[in-house]
Amino acid sequence: MFRLAHISDIHLGPMPRLSAAQLASKRITGYVNWHRNRRKHLFGNTLENVIAGMRLASPDHVAITGDLVNLATRTEIEAARLWLETHFDPANATVVPGNHDAYVPGAFARATAAWRPWFESDSPAPGNALFPGFRRRGPVALIGCSTANATLPFMATGEFGRKQARAAGRLLEQAKQDGLYRVVMIHHPPVRGAAPWHKRMRGISRFARMLGKHGAELVLHGHTHLDTLHHIKGADGPVPVVGIASASQGPGGRKPLAGFNLFEIDGEPGNWKTTHLRMQLGPEGPGMVENPAGVIALEETLG
Repeated sequence: MFRLAHISDIHLGPMPRLSAAQLASKRITGYVNWHRNRRKHLFGNTLENVIAGMRLASPDHVAITGDLVNLATRTEIEAARLWLETHFDPANATVVPGNHDAYVPGAFARATAAWRPWFESDSPAPGNALFPGFRRRGPVALIGCSTANATLPFMATGEFGRKQARAAGRLLEQAKQDGLYRVVMIHHPPVRGAAPWHKRMRGISRFARMLGKHGAELVLHGHTHLDTLHHIKGADGPVPVVGIASASQGPGGRKPLAGFNLFEIDGEPGNWKTTHLRMQLGPEGPGMVENPAGVIALEETLG
């Protein structure tokens, strides 16, 4: 049995001090939003408790689906690199970027350069492209896609383009021929209506056609800060599409408390069994005495 953990939307804090020049961009809207809303709930030792609970679950691999930072400043990108180095061996964790990691022009290139060990495929991709990435871990193929791009103020859309769809389709097909359990990692939910219009993924129909032609066993995403389960029609049947709350969401907010997904993957090609454990901080907040990890479990079988 292979155990895969999933976290997303780290939004690593605290917010660094920003210069007037840095705020003279889209960052001003994010900066105001942080101080008016997010800093009230993305705080304390919530993230540390999630990481501690995840370690107790002893996953074989960790999937992180984007938004490691808030405004993608150089300071934040470096802090995220150090956070990754502290907690995750690149061999045992895979990252895909989110829209906050590409918040302004130039940020995506800096973030991917700093976090490259957690993106890189097992073997060099054509043209040395980072996305889609391909990693094989035990019976599992992790196919990492990027929807991250800089957008206008008040927009948080993502892009899944034709070139990436074709390349990801080839990886899905090869993984199927190799008898692997295929996990697609992406930041924006590839499901129509799962995110508001100004936060949607452009290319949802393209993603659906890719799965309809090649199939997959599981899709993991973040972005919405919600614990969700949707399905997309795949080549061999419905494909579960699973979202997760922000790993830094503390109590008192409108969004679900922080947590992580744990998938127990067993079986063989044509007869895979996936058990989904949705781990969430207890209602009394992190560090509750009854459970040092501060997590409770909800279980469902995905098929």
